[in-house]
Amino acid sequence: MRDNSRPVYSSAAGRLCPTCGQPERGCRCAETANEPLPARLTAKLRLEKAGRGGKTVTVVFGLPNNAAFLKRLAQELKRTCGTGGTATADGVELQGDLRGRVREYLVSKGYQVKG
Repeated sequence: MRDNSRPVYSSAAGRLCPTCGQPERGCRCAETANEPLPARLTAKLRLEKAGRGGKTVTVVFGLPNNAAFLKRLAQELKRTCGTGGTATADGVELQGDLRGRVREYLVSKGYQVKG
């Protein structure tokens, strides 16, 4: 098979989930996308540059896999830092080196921050 192809339907299992590739009736993507929020949140920060054309990106990861929470946090961080960004499956990505501003904001919200 080519690298850019993927199975869409299998006669053995029926339709496949586009996210995880498992059969739709056994897919758990929807369940994990709404993981409950723990009482004490720990966010980890890192700076990435590889694979982005030399641009730096601040990544906040180690957060619960809750789509609504990540989307809301991404919007708050983008507004606070005055930059672009996105919520991904495993965290939040912000354009530029904003570790200081992000750390201050998350600590003020009561999160524990590492990195």
